[in-house]
Amino acid sequence: MSESILVRVSRAARLRRYLGRPFLRVNEWIWNRFPSSLREQYPIFVYGALLHSLVKLRSARTQYHGTFFFRNRPQLQAIRTLVSQRPNSSPLKVLVLACSNGAEVYSLLWTIRSARPDLQLAVTAVDISPPILEIAKEGVYSLKENKLVGSPIFERLTEGELQMLFDKENDDVKVKAWIREGVDWKVADANGLDFVKYFGGQDLVVANNFLCHMGPKEAESCLRNIACLVAENGYLVVSGVDIDVRTKVALELGWIPMGDSIEEIHNGDPSIRRDWPWRYWGLEPFNKRRKGWPVRYASVFRCARNLTEGSSSFQLARREEQIPVKTF
Repeated sequence: MSESILVRVSRAARLRRYLGRPFLRVNEWIWNRFPSSLREQYPIFVYGALLHSLVKLRSARTQYHGTFFFRNRPQLQAIRTLVSQRPNSSPLKVLVLACSNGAEVYSLLWTIRSARPDLQLAVTAVDISPPILEIAKEGVYSLKENKLVGSPIFERLTEGELQMLFDKENDDVKVKAWIREGVDWKVADANGLDFVKYFGGQDLVVANNFLCHMGPKEAESCLRNIACLVAENGYLVVSGVDIDVRTKVALELGWIPMGDSIEEIHNGDPSIRRDWPWRYWGLEPFNKRRKGWPVRYASVFRCARNLTEGSSSFQLARREEQIPVKTF
């Protein structure tokens, strides 16, 4: 393609983004004045999906470090259910990707260790940012605002849960030692060439709230890479991702969605549900009228190996009814 054609294409793309701004602003003003009951109607949902697709096209995506303790309680409960079914004193390898400031890692550790203290737990937490990984590794958080950590990370905790998770040190709190122990903190890129070689063979991989900040092609490539980290019949937890990207990869790789609590987990993080359709990371409303909704809306999957379109497991993943949960 010649340079002049590339320039014209670039100018046309900028013009479309510029002209889209007033259209989206007017629609957002109108949308915010709809009663919630009206937004739940199917024609409004369809129009919202169109608006969200326009928002994603014109948004500049960037990574964020803000998160929360106990960010998605139904998802943590689903993980608790899975680990509760493991044999006594069995090993459990867990990998947490894009661990950010550590809030979600420690929430997960508390969930697993509270339910099954007997398990031989090996946890690796990975992030691409060395400064933010140091905060996570230290496990010390200020009760005042921290610009690097971002977001009010304690806002979803009760006072009792604060005391259960932390030891207080003046204006700081530190994650209790029994929760913090044994974590291997690593700086790495989930899209790296040697990533699977070093981190593969995990019983549980948690990949939440970072793929949405990538463009669709990059996110799809990264998600396929992440799938290779899961041991046969292990589990992948992946939310905070463009839902069309996750659905495409899940169907092509034959992931089996966890049948229990799909809707509760989908709605379990109010921040990303609230931001739809006006932020690119916003999550569309749960809608059973969509074909193949269990795969589309699930965020907890069993990753069976060597599935083909003719296999019974692959066909199960395409069914529209809920699929029963399977153990590790």
